[in-house]
Amino acid sequence: MTLDWNHFTPFASLCGGALIGLASGGLVLLCGRVAGISGIVGGLLCSRRPELGWRVLFIAGLSAAPWLWGAAATWPEVRIDTGWPLLVFAGLLVGFGTRLGSGCTSGHGVCGLSRLSPRSCLAVLCFMGSGFGTVFITRHILGL
Repeated sequence: MTLDWNHFTPFASLCGGALIGLASGGLVLLCGRVAGISGIVGGLLCSRRPELGWRVLFIAGLSAAPWLWGAAATWPEVRIDTGWPLLVFAGLLVGFGTRLGSGCTSGHGVCGLSRLSPRSCLAVLCFMGSGFGTVFITRHILGL
């Protein structure tokens, strides 16, 4: 394995991780809410009126962040090596897994692990193991 030094971005990655930590920590400390994106988006669909404001602002911030980054720096090249049907199917599987696991990577991985939640630890082990297994099977066994 070699490291692609041309695309190695430790500073941007460190800044992004710090911002994620600040945002999720701030949401817990200020609002008492976990920054699980699937829960926040799901709450938009069936939320009570007082809950709507912070959810809309959180999603607006997530949506605006890439555009703000693009205004300050060049966007990386995006290359998708598969067709739309497989992308849609994969997205539906992720959504199903999110409902089945009662949360997503942000809720369990970022917030749950930092709170030492056993349920989140198990969820992270399951979805990381599934991801590792999927990549191994598709790349090394099926050769896709």
